[in-house]
Amino acid sequence: MADHQKIHPMVDVEAATSRVPLVSDKGTGIRPQAQAPPQRTIPGKSGSCFCKCFCWTISILVLLIIIIAAVIGILYLEFQPKLPKYSVDSLKISDLRLNLDLSLYAKFDVKITANNPNKKIGIYYEKGGRLSVWYTKTQLCEGSLPKFYQGHQNITKLDVELTGQNQYGNTLMNALQQQQQTGSIPLDLKVDAPVAIKLGRLKLRKVRILGECLLVVDSLSANNQISIKASNCKFKLKL
Repeated sequence: MADHQKIHPMVDVEAATSRVPLVSDKGTGIRPQAQAPPQRTIPGKSGSCFCKCFCWTISILVLLIIIIAAVIGILYLEFQPKLPKYSVDSLKISDLRLNLDLSLYAKFDVKITANNPNKKIGIYYEKGGRLSVWYTKTQLCEGSLPKFYQGHQNITKLDVELTGQNQYGNTLMNALQQQQQTGSIPLDLKVDAPVAIKLGRLKLRKVRILGECLLVVDSLSANNQISIKASNCKFKLKL
């Protein structure tokens, strides 16, 4: 009797496993969604853009500085600017007295020479210039400088009248009388003049000429000739 051997169908285990869902969605109504692959970022990209912008900005600034320096150098060589020179020619006291309220009244007449040594630069002296005389940090009198234009290599004589009144007249007068006995009275003459520079046909913005002349005179007697024993003047340009 022949043996009968039963042949069972082979089951593909891997295929069966792949058809079985890992997570059952029965009863939830939600189907599993495929996850998007993570986005890849390029490290250092934003930093590279910032570095490029920074380098461009620095380059432009350096270029502008070089251009401005070149223009200034060309103008300096072309016009060769020099500060104007000033000197105090004479000082006359028209009035110096105590008032009834013991305030000190002073009236000075000052003659000044203004010298513009520039060959290609003119100077406009604008309105608002002031000239004042001080004694030991106390203002005695002041006056206005005239408004005028000074041309190339021009010398101009100025006659300025200064007046003033100080409430501490009694104390100030006693100090001046004691100083006068020595024959050397220190005075400080200060200048504050707004000016505009003219380069060729171009008129530049206003600047200020600030000056100080340290004088030593022999007397402060009214209506008498006063001798200037020493004079030291310094001036600077304020932008």
